[in-house]
Amino acid sequence: MRAFAKSILISILVSVAILLFTNFIYFFPWYMTLVVETFHLSQAVASDNYLTNDNKDYALKRLKERPVYRDKADQIVISAEKDGGGKHSAEGGPASLYEDATTDAEKPYMQRGNPVTVRIEAVYPLSIKLWGKKYEQEIPVSFSLTTTGLKHYKDLGEAYEEYLGLK
Repeated sequence: MRAFAKSILISILVSVAILLFTNFIYFFPWYMTLVVETFHLSQAVASDNYLTNDNKDYALKRLKERPVYRDKADQIVISAEKDGGGKHSAEGGPASLYEDATTDAEKPYMQRGNPVTVRIEAVYPLSIKLWGKKYEQEIPVSFSLTTTGLKHYKDLGEAYEEYLGLK
């Protein structure tokens, strides 16, 4: 009887292991989607030197339409930080909104050549259904890329004067 109980227990554990493995098969394409979306977003950030709200909303919309991301769509976070991090993010509206800003620190963008880090955070829902009951564990995952700004802004006073050699 003892051997029979062990065989039942082993078969249950093996079936749980197989279910976990099949669930992790979906993790790798899910993670690669996160990497590709971060890469595409970093290319857009590099062209403007900051993350515009339009690019952020478009990337969020694309991710929320994906099958596994749809389950935890409210937990997707997209952010961009200037070099050194701190309280100043590299996110904002169109550059025309910042033409009247009094200091360069109020602008989300920096001059060409400065790094900006783009990060996408999401939650992978690892779930198994056993005997009609669903067991779920959320795995928080993030991916970040650092890119260099390519655009030269003439309204960035001090840096522009240094560029012209006036300082």
